[in-house]
Amino acid sequence: MRGDEEAPAAPKKERAIFGTDGVRGLANEGAMTPQSILRLGMAVGRYFRNGEHRHRVVIGKDTRLSGYMIEPALTAGFAASGMDVFLLGPLPTPAMAMLTRSLRADLGVMISASHNLYHDNGVKFFGPDGYKLSDAAELEIERLMGEDQSEGLAAPADLGRVKRVDDAGARYIEFAKNAFPRGMSLEGLRVVIDCAHGAAYKVAPTVLWELGADVKSIGVEPNGFNINQDCGSTSTKALQQAVIEYRADIGIALDGDADRVVICDEKGRAVDGDQLLALIARSLKARNELKGAGVVSTIMSNFGLERFLEGHKLRLERTKVGDRYVVEAMRAKRMNVGGEPSGHIILSDYSTTGDGLVTALQVLAVVAGDNARVSDACRVFEAVPQVMKNVRVTSGAPLENAGVKAAISASETKLGKTGRIVIRKSGTEPLIRVMAEGEDQKLVASVVDDICEAIDRAKG
Repeated sequence: MRGDEEAPAAPKKERAIFGTDGVRGLANEGAMTPQSILRLGMAVGRYFRNGEHRHRVVIGKDTRLSGYMIEPALTAGFAASGMDVFLLGPLPTPAMAMLTRSLRADLGVMISASHNLYHDNGVKFFGPDGYKLSDAAELEIERLMGEDQSEGLAAPADLGRVKRVDDAGARYIEFAKNAFPRGMSLEGLRVVIDCAHGAAYKVAPTVLWELGADVKSIGVEPNGFNINQDCGSTSTKALQQAVIEYRADIGIALDGDADRVVICDEKGRAVDGDQLLALIARSLKARNELKGAGVVSTIMSNFGLERFLEGHKLRLERTKVGDRYVVEAMRAKRMNVGGEPSGHIILSDYSTTGDGLVTALQVLAVVAGDNARVSDACRVFEAVPQVMKNVRVTSGAPLENAGVKAAISASETKLGKTGRIVIRKSGTEPLIRVMAEGEDQKLVASVVDDICEAIDRAKG
């Protein structure tokens, strides 16, 4: 190496416990056992204790059965580290981000596995500013978990107290209503809301009804096992059928913790997050309220969105997958609209994280303000054909396999400059996601199949 050359950067340390959205796994196994959760709570409590004041942490959850196991384990860990604990009950993830700031907490916690089924659960953390933790903070917490936990134990007189907060839902309802234009009403609109038997099953229908809508609610009977089961934003068939059956003007599907949303038009057709980003960006630009002259999204967003924005002299800033990376870019670029095709939409004028209900209210504001049909308002651009498939993996590194690499290279050659391929490991499930897009639908589907088959052979 020449003297004027820089030494190669040290390899970036990978997180062992935290994924793309907190800690997540199968309930009562691995990181999701009471012992592991207790240790996590103690380490996080130790990390966030700073000074002699009484520290406080707010904890919310969705409707999974395992929440009854995880909540007390976390509570014990925080109390043992000297933090006062405020239990808020079932609430959306964005409500926890908001209430962390509103209640002047040092830490906010959401117990949820988001769009996953009931057998998984997870823990998401918010700092006192309402934003999710950085990679560096998560690495430090993992380091603390590996140390002797007695180092962070509070003295008997300094143990944390535990209290339930009964009005947290009402606080979020008022917050969400204030995100809808003052003086505007949803009267005359028939709305179907699917809450996925999840965290928003009480608050979301209430907000829509209090704003004047005629509301039909589905997915509002949680039993601990049915969260996201054939309902919500990841399975919209029930919503689409209900929209047709009740002759609704719009359908709104939230996921288990209500930080993402999928809209259905009056014909029962689903609208993805890219279309919502385009709609909201165009609306804000028309009111001179769009900041940063563009939108932040991920490598998974459709090229049609990018072309639409360019046509309006706006730019698309792409990040790696994960809503917190979108938020980091929004903060760095001082932009107020960002999100993912999955329906995680972040509107920083209102929230520090994705909020499915607040996003739906922005769509409803356009529909009500323009007296438009949802099918017209939400079909903003022509999407480029895009196909994504998931391959389940249990172990190994199939992406390093020579056959998989050859299939990817051959597929890139077939698509040429008219398309692109994105392959990544899921940060929340044991899946490899394969996505391709291009002008030729059949060709795009073919290359995705070729790559998935190669991964299947490699893992077998």
